[in-house]
Amino acid sequence: MNSKSTLPAGPSGASAEVTGAPADNTPEPCRRHKPLTGLLQGYGGGEEHKLPGYTGSMVAFGLYTTAWTAVLRRYGRSMPGGLRAGDVALTAVATFRLSRLLSKGVVTSPLRAPFTRFKEAAGPSEVTEESRTESGVRGTVGALVTCPFCVGVWVATTFTGAHLLWPRRVRAVTGLLTVLAGADALQLAYSALQQKAAD
Repeated sequence: MNSKSTLPAGPSGASAEVTGAPADNTPEPCRRHKPLTGLLQGYGGGEEHKLPGYTGSMVAFGLYTTAWTAVLRRYGRSMPGGLRAGDVALTAVATFRLSRLLSKGVVTSPLRAPFTRFKEAAGPSEVTEESRTESGVRGTVGALVTCPFCVGVWVATTFTGAHLLWPRRVRAVTGLLTVLAGADALQLAYSALQQKAAD
């Protein structure tokens, strides 16, 4: 028995044959993905697969700040009317130094190794790394821990929250990191002078 059948002629007068094969009911690509992924499609630059991870990191940061807020309320601490200029300066320099140490330092590379891959040396006691994968939780964490700007947001939030609970102790920590940053600058300046004298 022939499975082909002929449909009535269309407006053009031509008839169409049906072979009996099942119709392709595959949904469109945007319908196969999760709602968030479909919503983010069309962003461009080949970065769409990273956007859900970045969204997750924003959610995680929101939960982190919420946790700090809950702890501060539990101990009856609130944000002061204004931070002293000295505290702002110490926190800024300390955030810079600790962020570089966590995201670029050779000594902290074991902490990043599960999420990153060594690429090349990047100056005194620093390395350049890349994320092991481009998507997923591992890829998001890898992108986060290799970015000093991203790590800096978390470090600054931690210093600010801790400062409201233990101001004297946090000043000691930020002061130490500021001294370390100054010492690093002097080391680099001294090395540059030696190189210039050698030339």
